[in-house]
This record gives sequence, structure tokens and C-alpha cells, in this order.
Amino acid sequence: QVKLVESGGGSVQTGGSLRVSCRTSGLSSGANYVGWFRESPGKEREGVATLFLTSATSTAVYADSVKGRFIIDVENYKDNVYLQMNKLTPEDTGMDYCAADPGALGPGAPLSVRKYANWGQGTQVTVSS
Repeated sequence: QVKLVESGGGSVQTGGSLRVSCRTSGLSSGANYVGWFRESPGKEREGVATLFLTSATSTAVYADSVKGRFIIDVENYKDNVYLQMNKLTPEDTGMDYCAADPGALGPGAPLSVRKYANWGQGTQVTVSS
């Protein structure tokens, strides 16, 4: 059974940084996708950054809106997935969710919500101007 637990959200001012963490368990021993998604007020949930993970490699994909500002990283192959968020703006405000596609079998592109069957409970990120 896949379990995802997020932590590390909070409140910062524009230009600040935050790091959110996702502790995973139950993922496939082979390939997995693990990503971060945001649900902002009045908007649909959307992909922010994701990692394609194998025992040998990790490949990141970023949404255009966060390229150059955010970094997604992994520790111990797949145990912990982090999202370092820099140069935050009020548009980054929302509930951030960790999601996993065990076995990399889900349909759709890496940043597509429908690709992911497993979700954490979310952690709130608030950026004030």
C-alpha cells in the first residue's frame, strides 16, 4: 500500500523560499513517478514538478511557471522527495500535494494529474506580497 506524507509548508513573503518534503512508502522496487502538484484558490490542481525514479537514475520535469526557481530532489532512491521553492510569489500560494505513480504505469504526461493514483493529504503554502 502506497503512503505519502507531506510536511514543510508555511507562510513566507514574496521572494522567500520554502522546502516541502514527501515521505513515501510502498512504492514499486522498479520505476516510479513521484511529483508535486498545487491546488490554488479558484483553480484546478496542476503539476509543478515530478521525478521519474529508477534505482539508477532520476529525471525531473518542471512546469514552465517554476523553471529556474524550483528544484525537485530525492533522497535514498525513493524514500523522501523534496521540493525546494525559491523566489516565491503570491501566485505560488496553494495546497501542495505529493503524488505517486508506482510502476510508472499511469496514463498521461508526467505532470498530468490523471497519471497519479496515490496522493498525500497536502501541505499549505502561502506567499504574501
